[in-house]
Amino acid sequence: MDAIKAIMKKRIRGWLGRFWKILGPGVITGASDDDPSGIVTYAIAGAKGGFSLLWTAWLTTPLMAAVQEMCARIGIVTGKGLAGVMKRRYPRPLLWLVAILVVGANTINIGANIGGMAEATALLVPLPQIFLGFVFTILIVGLMIYLPYRKIAGSLKWLTFALFAYILAAFASRPDWLVVLSQTFTPKIQWNGETLVLLTAILGTTISPYLFFWQTSEEVEERTEKSRFRFQHHIVTRQELKQMREDVNLGMVFSNLVMFFIMVNAGTVFHSRGITELATAGQVASALEPLVGQFASIIFSLGIIGTGLISIPVLAGSAAYVAAETFGLSEGLGKRFQQARAFYGIIALATFVGFAMNFFGISPVRALFATAVIFGLIAPLLILLILDIANRREVMGGKINNWFQNLLGSAAFLIMFFSALATGAVFLVK
Repeated sequence: MDAIKAIMKKRIRGWLGRFWKILGPGVITGASDDDPSGIVTYAIAGAKGGFSLLWTAWLTTPLMAAVQEMCARIGIVTGKGLAGVMKRRYPRPLLWLVAILVVGANTINIGANIGGMAEATALLVPLPQIFLGFVFTILIVGLMIYLPYRKIAGSLKWLTFALFAYILAAFASRPDWLVVLSQTFTPKIQWNGETLVLLTAILGTTISPYLFFWQTSEEVEERTEKSRFRFQHHIVTRQELKQMREDVNLGMVFSNLVMFFIMVNAGTVFHSRGITELATAGQVASALEPLVGQFASIIFSLGIIGTGLISIPVLAGSAAYVAAETFGLSEGLGKRFQQARAFYGIIALATFVGFAMNFFGISPVRALFATAVIFGLIAPLLILLILDIANRREVMGGKINNWFQNLLGSAAFLIMFFSALATGAVFLVK
């Protein structure tokens, strides 16, 4: 019996080791999607709409996975980041527009995330939020500059476990699961301006533009780091694509499961009690009280800090990839600071400018929600360009989209385009 147990332990250890190795850019991308902006947006959606927007979780999962898979495949096949590929295909004014939109939106999101982390930490430590935000800014920039890529990627994978608190909290709040299931698949939606803005925010924080650039560039980084990838005359194997798809799909499913349970929890804790407005981190933290009672602030703060530490490097990194590829600068987290000074300089600049936004006195919760809406407005253009690239044989060779990938990608574009259009109309009417 002891021999059998030893063999089983060895096999389980080996399986877990292989599973951990498979987890790569896709899982980190999925986890970073549930950043402070995402958590707050999903909590606001649950508070305002109850369970009426739960259907967005299953709708966006295949769309999100399809877009991220295209981005990852572009990186694997071309050996270049998304902006680098766009630079060769499109006019400079279009590339500059994309760069300005993405870098600008990322910087705003970084600022909102730093503000959210600072406000959450202030629930535990009686220190000024500006000081806490400055500490986080210095910490993140320092780690990204001085840690090698392998350690950054490994650390980001471990931080994904912070998100499980939100899943457990949904069960602890004891919702009516029959109502949850009914609303998930046969929702009762009141279509109005507020619902349209909520929908755009959910789509924008779920199918986020910064993730497109990060996914593409990190696939290149991963293969460069493993020394299995060469930028010229390389062969993309089926196994490589299969492993990438497993990683991407797992990351997207995990991300949207967290999204689903945050909305369930907020719908139960807030909406069912008539609380439809969330303005502070303390209010959002109270959603965890059914799970941990008086420790809600601690768990919430750790969750926000953990997800912020995942997402801000991704936001700053993707902004740096876009800018560096647009202007032909040396780039890559796998390179030392001395090898890519401008790249790391952009990371530092985006993070510090984002932090500086917190001096304007904007509520972090409102800022986090606003960035989700901004991403929802600019995502359709980028999805359209990604679809075009993924269907060009001169770029992708034999690894172009099939009809099903085009179907999902087109659906993502159309849904986000009309949602953004409707939201724009709502703002114009106001």
